[in-house]
Amino acid sequence: MSQIRIPGTSGYALMSDKSLEFYKDPMHFCNSRIHSYGSRVFQARLLNKPTIFVCSVKGMKELLCARISVFEKDPSAVMHELYGGNLVTTDEKVNVFDTSYTTSMCKLFGDTVCFTNGLISAPVKVKVSVWSSAFTQALEAKEKLLSIINERLKSEEDGLISKIKTVPFPENTNAAQHLLLFISALIPKALASLLTSFTLELAGSDKVDLRKRAQESEDYLDHVLLEVERLWPSFIGGRRIAKQDTTLCGYVVPKGYVALFVAFAVHRDPEIFDDPDEFQPERWSGRNAGQEKLLCCFGNGSRNCIGIDLNNVILKTTAGYLLNHYCWELDPPNQSLEYKWLPVSRPAEDPKIKFTSCSSKT
Repeated sequence: MSQIRIPGTSGYALMSDKSLEFYKDPMHFCNSRIHSYGSRVFQARLLNKPTIFVCSVKGMKELLCARISVFEKDPSAVMHELYGGNLVTTDEKVNVFDTSYTTSMCKLFGDTVCFTNGLISAPVKVKVSVWSSAFTQALEAKEKLLSIINERLKSEEDGLISKIKTVPFPENTNAAQHLLLFISALIPKALASLLTSFTLELAGSDKVDLRKRAQESEDYLDHVLLEVERLWPSFIGGRRIAKQDTTLCGYVVPKGYVALFVAFAVHRDPEIFDDPDEFQPERWSGRNAGQEKLLCCFGNGSRNCIGIDLNNVILKTTAGYLLNHYCWELDPPNQSLEYKWLPVSRPAEDPKIKFTSCSSKT
């Protein structure tokens, strides 16, 4: 086994923790260390745990695909508490999850935003008289959603719910848990994040030709949305834990170390993407044609997000509708578009955009 040490240091418990620095500005945190260490894989202490930051496409693919059996998902206890014991990943498909039944599920979305917040919050259960943690709110929303789902399982005779009732699950609670997983696969904050970045990048009179091309060509719209996802992924990334002593990108990784793949840094890996900070939809029909699976906004490999196709369909449909019916611009034109990356990527200050109806609707 290689004995090459991971660049950087995890230091000592508490004293060397870099969580505040990371959460304040994760892009600067990663970029400064990439520059300092000359490596897109480095270590620091995050949440008081030795953590390997993976900022390269090669490292991400190795972590999430080649070494999937060595690095386990974290925190599994959080997912189990939110969804129960029957998690479905993309390598365990359930065929009754047909997106054509999405409409019949829309009435269940009342508490979904609150529930899905629990997936990107610290697993801390705290509740006082006037405040409760995001994870506590997620667990409360889970119970409300399950109550609605169970009522529908008893009464609905059509659509997805009637079909899922015929599946021979091993336990009575499994059908409700699978439906909970399905309705939360469409994560509202992920869609809002990507649509915001899409409208901002295509705003203004200088983007008329770009909008027209995306309106007229479905393939080009796909490339525009891929480029939006590459530059402004909704989520920061994901964590895995080494189950045993192993290696990653040739570096020794001790058992128990956390590995964090950082999506925006992976997506700007200059070894894969020329001019990585530039918005260039054409790259997806050129050098990067067919390399969509090098993105990790929604994870990668067999354990990527189960709702990725559903999200992409709704994102493309909404973007197409905007292109066909509206023109838009920043109003006022000089606004700060500096991004925040946690808990989801979006401008630090709410942007103001003026939409006007296009003269030629299709």
